[in-house]
Amino acid sequence: MNTANTTTEFLVRKDHLATTTVQTTPTPALADGQVRVGIERFALTSNNITYAAMGDAMQYWQFFPVAPVEDAVQWGRIPVWGFGRVVESRHPDVPVGERLYGYFPMSSSVDLTPTKVTAASFMDGAPHRAQLHVVYNQYMRCAVDPFYTADTEDVQALLRPLFITSWLIDDFLADNDFFGAIANPAQPALLLLSSASSKTAYGTAFQLAQRSGLQVVGLTSPGNVAFCESLGCYHRVLTYDQLDQIAPDAPSIYVDFAGNAPFRKALHTHCKGLKYSSSIGATHVSDMGGAKDVPGPKATLFFAPAQIKKRSADWGPQGLGLRLVQSWQAFIGQAADPSHPWLRVERHTGPAAVQAAYQQVLGGKGDARVGHMLSLELQT
Repeated sequence: MNTANTTTEFLVRKDHLATTTVQTTPTPALADGQVRVGIERFALTSNNITYAAMGDAMQYWQFFPVAPVEDAVQWGRIPVWGFGRVVESRHPDVPVGERLYGYFPMSSSVDLTPTKVTAASFMDGAPHRAQLHVVYNQYMRCAVDPFYTADTEDVQALLRPLFITSWLIDDFLADNDFFGAIANPAQPALLLLSSASSKTAYGTAFQLAQRSGLQVVGLTSPGNVAFCESLGCYHRVLTYDQLDQIAPDAPSIYVDFAGNAPFRKALHTHCKGLKYSSSIGATHVSDMGGAKDVPGPKATLFFAPAQIKKRSADWGPQGLGLRLVQSWQAFIGQAADPSHPWLRVERHTGPAAVQAAYQQVLGGKGDARVGHMLSLELQT
């Protein structure tokens, strides 16, 4: 077990994500009003690679800043979703032993400053997070969290934040009447999803497939076709070199989870009926690029917190929460069905194992059915 007076941190170079290091630093004394959370397990998915790839543009590096390990080299801690337990507290309303779900660094522990404490959650009130989006600053108290069940923590950490993004993508498109793509009832709109084997993509497909007037098409590499077809949420699955099997004039929407600039340009060029292009993530980090000379609608970055803010105003936080929980329960009932699970969890403990899992996810070479749960706690 990691000693109480030190913290182990997994760091990546912001300008070269394949370069990593592990450092162990002394933990400072807690200030009044703070809590120390031992981070017991966290998920690592392509979503976290997106956090790193877009760390500067979207302020992800700012949540858990770290001083440079060496001069002229900037290191960062990638944010992850997971579970932790309060191991020390100087806050009267957050006791030692309480279990929390939320946004953590790839570390063995983190110090938080709880504010706006309620029975269900609290916010981290650290000054450096004050200007960052509140969605990422909230920590759920597992004892009363409606999403939480003790026997599905791994699945929650792996799929819950991604499914919420998936749900919001589907809701955003519906909220905008699918940008006019469903104009002719006799001709379904094509919803084209790249990186179709990724968890956020198939969560989106799960939601979209419940709507009428749409045909959900998964785009993936040859090695992931069988997996994507086995999920049952795609009407069709094509490889990236099968664009010619898509009717060029069909009304369509592109939801880009891969961030592959050359493929985006090829799709935009082929799909003359493209009504909207949404950029979600960057699973193909090596192929990221701009939108220069890309025909058709401009690729527009989707920012999930903005849709949360809108729907919280439309329905109230409780109304939004109820819809999310109901949809989550339907999704997890399918994805975690013991007779045909969409996910097989692999656990990795210790710095070396975390490093190996990170390189695998960064390289995009892993089994699409595998979900990685990591812990930096050192074993004795």
